[in-house]
Formats: sequence, structure tokens, C-alpha cells
Amino acid sequence: MTKHAVVIAGGGPTGLMLAAELALAGVDVAIVERRASQDLPGSRAGGLHSRTIEVLDQRGVADRFLSEGQVVQVASFGSTRFDISDFPTRHPYALGLWQNHIERILAGWVGELAVTVYRGREVTGLAQDDTGVDVALSDGQSLRAQYLAGCDGGRSVIRKAAGIEFPGWDPTTSSLLAEVEMVEEPELGMRRDASGIHSLGKVEYEIRDGEVVYEEGGTVRVMVTEPHVGSTNEPTLRDLSEGLIAVYGTDYGIHSPTWITRFTDMTRQAAAYRDRRILLAGDAAHVHSPVGGQGLNTGVQDAMNLGWKLAQVVHQTAPESLLDTYHAERHPVAARVLRNTMAQVALMRADDRIEALRDTVSELLSMEEPRKRFAAMMSGLDIHYDLGEGHPLLGRRMPDLDLATHDGTVRVFTLLHDARPVLLNLGKPSGFDISRWADRLVAIDAEYAGDWELPAIGQVPAPAAVLIRPDGYVAWVGDGTDDGLGGALTTWFGSP
Repeated sequence: MTKHAVVIAGGGPTGLMLAAELALAGVDVAIVERRASQDLPGSRAGGLHSRTIEVLDQRGVADRFLSEGQVVQVASFGSTRFDISDFPTRHPYALGLWQNHIERILAGWVGELAVTVYRGREVTGLAQDDTGVDVALSDGQSLRAQYLAGCDGGRSVIRKAAGIEFPGWDPTTSSLLAEVEMVEEPELGMRRDASGIHSLGKVEYEIRDGEVVYEEGGTVRVMVTEPHVGSTNEPTLRDLSEGLIAVYGTDYGIHSPTWITRFTDMTRQAAAYRDRRILLAGDAAHVHSPVGGQGLNTGVQDAMNLGWKLAQVVHQTAPESLLDTYHAERHPVAARVLRNTMAQVALMRADDRIEALRDTVSELLSMEEPRKRFAAMMSGLDIHYDLGEGHPLLGRRMPDLDLATHDGTVRVFTLLHDARPVLLNLGKPSGFDISRWADRLVAIDAEYAGDWELPAIGQVPAPAAVLIRPDGYVAWVGDGTDDGLGGALTTWFGSP
């Protein structure tokens, strides 16, 4: 039986991000992925929101994605789009980039790290005890892990085998999504009618002078709302043809599908993100309508939250109870995503009364204060973990400031590239006694003369010092003394 400290079921964006985080912390981690290669038929989900780009920037890999994607302003709520170009972040935008490219780039990064990947296999069973988890694979092999992370999607084998409940709401709408070839040139764009929302768009395009230019022919990305909900059969080209004819009066001569899938607005969330030595992340922990493009982003950020905590528990520098904070912090984040997607689906229904409501909501969201609040929510920039009362920074993302240090100017996010916590002293030369944690964090004296501003909140008082967790969230704010610092260090990084 082969042993690893952590086994991850699923090599999609969430599993890849979690593997990278654990590998950066020196954990023996392995991915079990049913696909024989990282290739993903079709483009699937697309786009990285502002906070996810920041997360990748914190690890020094954001440029890999930015170099291939298209910077766009697509944060939205229902049919209302938000411009976040005035937000206080280096990345006040979203990135248009399909999931197949996101996965390819993530896999390239993971390939540079010490990660074992078992391809062409999947988890078929598990049994956990007080010291670890036995993991059965489809090829008959068995693995032994201290911890098993289920990043294996909405139909998660891991979640079901662990007996974790998945309560929520059944679907009310169903759509087909596909990439196909067409004999005729289609009517590109979005259409709304009594049955729902539909769209046709070209997959291949060029950026010329900042404009998207589509070529004739080529693969077409199709989305059509189905007239009925509840089919569990694998969708076929005939299903797609019938759906197109119902909406457009023609199927444009569709042929040669790259892939066809069905998605719904089923909305469910795992009752617990952890069962002893089994953890869930990404779609295995939460599923919802894809409206707003929040699913992939939420999963990647799940992985960022879990990775450094799990690494410390594996290394025995922090108690196992630290893993309970993963559920405590990330469950409310996804619960809010579930609620806002359900609200958006309701607003997108084709009905005269809903149309009136949609117009009213759009008018409200065009106002400055609602725009900032909802845009910060949809872009992930307003996430606030409840770490108690205190400075507005506590529990929020640390801004990526340009700091003046003895060694020159350095960005905050650069200090996080190695996935280690940072104690940043911004007052008089540090007198903090952190010697007992010196091997666990980076301590730096710096100055910053600019304003401190947070999305949706605005300006906040300049702190004298901050303790930044590896995921970029502020765990302690100093007022010129070290009051509470020892407690925060012990809570998040273990007893000295």
C-alpha cells in the first residue's frame, strides 16, 4: 500500500490549487484524477474574478493567466453589470479565460512542484480510522493517507462515502451547453424568451486593437434552456438540435460536437466540510447555478483557505482543531453564493412581473453604494472571516501595498509567494518578541505612507502592525503594542 500525507480526489481547478498549496508547504501530496491527461474537452466554465486573480498573485503565478486571458469588466448581478475599475486592487477586473486553459496553466504550475498524480484512475471506496484513510482506486490499487480531500465535483464519491449530507434545493431550470460545428452561420449573441435565456457564440476569436473579432466558421458555443427539468440521461446531439429548433427555428446544421453537457440551478451545500480526516472543497462542497461565474472561483479560494491549515496539522505544528476553522470560514462564504445565485436565477425568469422587478433592481444597483457592495461581493473582494471585534482589517484580505523596506520597495503579495505567514510592522522598529515562532513566519519592518482603503468599505485607519495569514487574510492588527499577538500566533500557527 502506497502512503501519502494527503490524497486529493479530483484534479480540477480546486484539486490542483490545493495540491499546489500543500506542496509549497512541503507536504507529501498526491492527486487521483480519472482523466488520463489534463486535457478537458471543450471550454467549460470561464473566467477568474478579481479576488481569485489576487490569490494567484499571492503565489506569484497570476501573470501566467493574465498573459493568456482577456481583461474584462464582467462582474454582475443578474442582468446588471458592474464596473470595478475604481476598486482599490491591482486587479480591478475579471479575466476572460476558459476552464480548459485555467486547468492547463494550474497543472503546469503543479508540475513544477513535488506532487504525485495518479491519472486514469478514480477513488472507488474509502475507510477512515483514528490515524488515516484507506483509499481504494479503480485499478485495484490502495493508498493510505493521513487526510483525504474530496475535490471530485458535485456528485462527489468522497462526500457520499463519508456520509456527509448535501441539503438544498432541487432544480427549477435546465440548460444544454455544448460546443459544435455548424453548416450555417448562426445568430450570435444572447436571446431571452418565455422559456429562458439562450446564447450562441464563437469559441475561436482574435483580439485586434482591443476588440474581439470572430472568424467565419469554426466551433460554436451553444446554450439553450430546455423546456422541461429533471432529465438524468446524458444529453445527445438530437436533444441539442431539438432545443435549437424550438428557440431559433433551425439547428443551423449542427454536427461534430466536441462535448455536450447539461446544467441546472440545483443548489446544495454540504452540511459539514469535514468529517474527521475527510475534507471537502469546491463543487464537492457546494453546487449552484453558474450565473455570475462564482463556482470555480469559490473552489480555488476554498483550496487556498484549507491548504496552509492542513499543512500545519500534517506537520504537527498546529492542532487538528485548526481544521474546524476551514468549515467555520468557508461554509458561510459558499452559503452566500448559493443565496445570491438563487436570487439571480429568479430575476432572470421571463415574466412581465419579474421584468418589472429586474428593472427596479437594476436601477437600485446603478446607485453608487449598492454598486460597490454588490460588485465587491460578486468579485470576492469583500470576504470577511469572523475573527472577532477589532480593526476593520481583521479577517479581511490584506491590500497589496507597495512597502518601503531597508531592501527597497516590495509588494505585500510578493512576501506571500512562499505561502508563509507574515508579521508586518509598520510603526517604530519592531520590539515584538516572536522568537518562539521565528521558524514559522516572516517578520519585516516597513513603512507605508498612502491611504488604506478596502473595497465597499472605503478608507480605514492605518494599522501599526498586521499579522497576515498565508491565504492573505489579516489575523491580527496591532495598535503599537503586541497585545493579543501571542494569542493570534498560537491560534493560527500553533503553540511555540
